[in-house]
Amino acid sequence: MDSATAIAIASILSCGIIITVGTIGPALGEGKALSTALSAIAQQPDAAPTITRTLFVGLAMVESTAIYSLVITIILIFANPFWNFAIAHAG
Repeated sequence: MDSATAIAIASILSCGIIITVGTIGPALGEGKALSTALSAIAQQPDAAPTITRTLFVGLAMVESTAIYSLVITIILIFANPFWNFAIAHAG
């Protein structure tokens, strides 16, 4: 197995781990936030606009973690700097 193949295998495996861990955390966090917000709205219906606005801002911040994981995964698959390094040193 040459170095480019080893780098490709390591990149694909690490991308799978990154996207798995990077999406499980935000999914659990969003579910917990939504559950808590619905409970709060059920207890105080008059505060629903404030709770909803705060919920959307919080969900956007939590979702950014999953988006960062996706960006790192795309970079490792399509623009991996380690492949260029290995190819330059192989020849």
